[in-house]
Amino acid sequence: MSDDFELDTDDLKRRMDGAMGNLRTEFASLRTGRASASMLEPIMVDAYGSMTPINQVGTVNVPEPRMVTVNVWDKGLVGKVEKAIRESGLGINPQLNGTIIMLPIPELNEERRRELGKVAGQYAEHARVSIRNVRRDGMDQIKKAKADGMSEDDQKFWESEVQDLTDQMIKNVDAALENKQAEIMQV
Repeated sequence: MSDDFELDTDDLKRRMDGAMGNLRTEFASLRTGRASASMLEPIMVDAYGSMTPINQVGTVNVPEPRMVTVNVWDKGLVGKVEKAIRESGLGINPQLNGTIIMLPIPELNEERRRELGKVAGQYAEHARVSIRNVRRDGMDQIKKAKADGMSEDDQKFWESEVQDLTDQMIKNVDAALENKQAEIMQV
């Protein structure tokens, strides 16, 4: 091994893990027919002149399997929270009860399940592209080091390290996608 070149595989792994984290967040926002507080995480509310996450203007609860409630702390924001939920694209019709907004989760039909499966596939493809971009960055660092005098054996070693890491992360994305699609299709 060359003493003057050391690829920062920890940095590459951290960046690939970041892509996996984003994928998990995107998957959590997909509605699967079961109530989940995480499905409201991407929703932002126009509160006090700035866009604020919904969980910072009220308490999000799941009192039963097909119901999510949002207990809004400030009465003046109830309408804005309701509007943000309606416009979020979740396909949920909020019902007001004082400062509590109830969100009954309707049963998903077969067509909607297939659509959500395709969306999950798109999210997974974005994660794969991000992981491949990190791989390309690593390979570029290796090529630069090769131009600076790295031996061919060292080049092959580091390229196989980066490729092995990439293959493992892509397998993780595929496994997560398979699990999410099974969860979506579950009746």
